[in-house]
Amino acid sequence: MGTSVQVKPLCGVYNENPLSYLVSVDGFNFLIDCGWNDHFDPALLLPLSRVAASVDAVLLSHPDTLHLGALPYAMKQLGLSATVYATEPVFRLGLLTMYDHYLSRKQVSDFDLFTLDDIDSAFQNVTRLTYSQNHHMSGKGEGIVIAPHVAGHLLGGTVWKITKDGEDVIYAVDFNHRKERHLNGTVLESFVRPAVLITDAYNALNNQPSRRQRDQEFLDAILKTLRADGNVLLPVDTAGRILELILILEQYWAQHHLTYPIYFLTYVSSSTIDYVKSFLEWMSDSIAKSFEHTRDNAFLLKHVTLLISKSELENVPEGPKIVLASMASLEAGFSHDIFVEWASDVKNCVLFTERGQFATLARMLQSDPPPKAVKVTMSKRVPLVGDELAAYEEEQNRKKQEEALKATLIKEEESKAVLGAELPTGDPMVIDSTITRASSDVAGLHGDAYRDILIDGFVPPASSVAPMFPFYDNFSEWDDFGEVINPDDYVIKEEDMDQSMPAGGDLDGKFDEASASLMLDTTPSKVVSSELTVQVKSSLSYMDFEGRSDGRSIKSILAHVAPLKLVLVHGSAEATEHLKQHCLKHVCPHVYAPKIEETIDVTSDLCAYKVQLSEKLMSNVLFKKLGDYEIAWVDSEVGKTENGMLSLLPLSTPAPPHKSVLVGDIKMADFKQFLAGKGIQVEFSGGALRCGEYVTLRKVGDASQKGGAAAIQQIVIEGPLSEEYYMIREYLYSQFYSV
Repeated sequence: MGTSVQVKPLCGVYNENPLSYLVSVDGFNFLIDCGWNDHFDPALLLPLSRVAASVDAVLLSHPDTLHLGALPYAMKQLGLSATVYATEPVFRLGLLTMYDHYLSRKQVSDFDLFTLDDIDSAFQNVTRLTYSQNHHMSGKGEGIVIAPHVAGHLLGGTVWKITKDGEDVIYAVDFNHRKERHLNGTVLESFVRPAVLITDAYNALNNQPSRRQRDQEFLDAILKTLRADGNVLLPVDTAGRILELILILEQYWAQHHLTYPIYFLTYVSSSTIDYVKSFLEWMSDSIAKSFEHTRDNAFLLKHVTLLISKSELENVPEGPKIVLASMASLEAGFSHDIFVEWASDVKNCVLFTERGQFATLARMLQSDPPPKAVKVTMSKRVPLVGDELAAYEEEQNRKKQEEALKATLIKEEESKAVLGAELPTGDPMVIDSTITRASSDVAGLHGDAYRDILIDGFVPPASSVAPMFPFYDNFSEWDDFGEVINPDDYVIKEEDMDQSMPAGGDLDGKFDEASASLMLDTTPSKVVSSELTVQVKSSLSYMDFEGRSDGRSIKSILAHVAPLKLVLVHGSAEATEHLKQHCLKHVCPHVYAPKIEETIDVTSDLCAYKVQLSEKLMSNVLFKKLGDYEIAWVDSEVGKTENGMLSLLPLSTPAPPHKSVLVGDIKMADFKQFLAGKGIQVEFSGGALRCGEYVTLRKVGDASQKGGAAAIQQIVIEGPLSEEYYMIREYLYSQFYSV
């Protein structure tokens, strides 16, 4: 049998809920993505809670809450302790995303599912990899290799490739084949015939207009509102698709010399852009080349102002403006408050650039037709005053006294235990401290309470001089290098580190001052909430800037990749069934769409064996250099070594003859230049290469046909048998390696 592979969805199948899947490869459990929604509903994590302790490694694909939002909670509450793997941008931007969500929630509720310290703790456990970097697992995962590849969609977004014994398991969700301003397209099409492909059906029913048309409609809608003296609100994510939107606005404003102010408002906006400036090598080729040639960093923003508090926005001059504010769901954050303020003005516009999560305010407003009025809850945190403040301080003092008393009792118990363990029980000079304390309690604090230290009938030993207090001599062990020490005595405890570092500080200390002061604010406060009805008079628009491949492209890519087995996840029931039926007809016969906690076995039907190459066989093999590799034709027979392992041995009989095999690839345009350099008249005509007067070369075979034939196209040489024919054939053979 081939490599054993089982897939068990924990969340995000037959719906648009967050993504989380357990993939077992020969008993090694990968948790791929650990998402949560903007409601932070613990009920969604029940399937994860049942398997969290058995997870051996976590792979993260994108830096948003749908893919990593549950990581701090799972590590704090569910027993998840495995090593996490991600690219550098997913690690950094994911950390900032979680900070922004926590701070947004904490300002409007008594949010206690996780803290900033929990976020830091979870992300300190991340191992960062670069694109195409092969990471060899150890221990239980010996023989498994993981590698991240470009996915598009978000900065650092990853298609994960898991390899064991030559068989590939590909996890590719939320990929984008289109090249964008700040991102290259996915490399998913470079994989052909993987054993298993896990992908999503989220966009299977959607088709997109051209990028130029979409961008122009987007800019027209914004300018129409601004010129009518209105404001534009774009609810956005913290550090994902917002980057593409910023570049679109920044470039258009620079080209047309516009002066309307643009504001990017999140709790971590400054930190986000600071990090993004250093991630140019993860972006599109055009951005990287521009920086190489002109040192022009695309994210040195000249027209977008970064804000980190609502008060800063309130202090800007009056007039039409654009505000990009988190969260995209409108459930919390700055976008929620701004929507409530602006929605009642007919001149304003709320422009959505991604589908709102299910059961959120954004999703409700994107319905057709949109509601004319919505009920919202307005909450804010206010300082305690008067009786409430006095009651709070009294309660805090009581807790401190209780903790101090408890600490004192624990310390006394520990000291008693230490003394009891160190003192010899047969020593007549030892006076029980409990007896002394009891007698002192009775006699009071007078001097005569300690007069009769020796009780009647006590006979001191001959070696003693006078009554004395117990003396303990600390003996130290020594070796050739000096005193033997315990290294643990010199390790700084985590709680001491927590006291010396600001809570919620970024791992590199890169953080907004205002946000840091908000984290460190210990002023007693409470949350005050009120419900109100908002009359929605502003215009509402939705334009797809999600950065995902559309349905037509997904089908084409899957047909090209042609996996042996296909697993569909994350998408509405309608989209999942539609894509499943299409793939059964046009992609592969083994298509699965499992339900929550349904384990499916997608083990390959191929049989794979490990064999050794014997020294006798290898000593007679002649290798030929092919690029970075060496190739050879081997005739052998299978035998067994002394320890029972399969081995390839030299043939016991003469090897049968075999036809020559030409190894390599050739581009017709390159071969045309080669022949022209040899003085042969050559030209393209009707898709074929005409060489000389009589000979024609053409490639046959469908490069995109099903079954992986993309890499196996035949070159046909046609013409009368002549000296010219044989000469051109010889030149053609010279472009390949013959074995």
